[in-house]
Amino acid sequence: MTTPITHTPNPTLDLAFERTIDVPPDAVWKAWTTPELLKQWFTPDPWKTVDAELDLRPGGIFRTTMRSPEGQEFDNAGCYLEVVENRKLVWTNALLPGYRPIPGPNVVGADCDAFAFTAILTFEPHGAGTRYKALVVHKDEAGRKQHEAMGFQEGWGKALDQLVAMVKSGKAA
Repeated sequence: MTTPITHTPNPTLDLAFERTIDVPPDAVWKAWTTPELLKQWFTPDPWKTVDAELDLRPGGIFRTTMRSPEGQEFDNAGCYLEVVENRKLVWTNALLPGYRPIPGPNVVGADCDAFAFTAILTFEPHGAGTRYKALVVHKDEAGRKQHEAMGFQEGWGKALDQLVAMVKSGKAA
């Protein structure tokens, strides 16, 4: 039996986002793990996610293409580290699929490619809804500060609002 890996947040290196939402964990899971659904909510408006590729297994790809309001596209690829159905997703932009290290410094693509991070998402049942937690672990304080300055809290909050609205609209059925 394997012991689950847990992470104690470090406020110098990590950013946390947590909210209770009134949609069930299986609907949140489906929104995070179905490319056509992910494209509908993942990027805070006015940005858009125009493509997504997901291979839900450790070592599998987590890739999105985001489009700015000006029409510029940014491809972001990463690697899943942990996948626990309806409960947990962990991925990193520091590795490519198959756990292949990213060659050279992360400086290509969107601003968030300029720093390495690992995202740990958990979806815990909470009444009829979900306790949604996102912890983004950065390799250094500079990366955390850059991510925070990009509007981490506001962006993750807006994206989650879009996920909830999509689920409630029935588009995720």
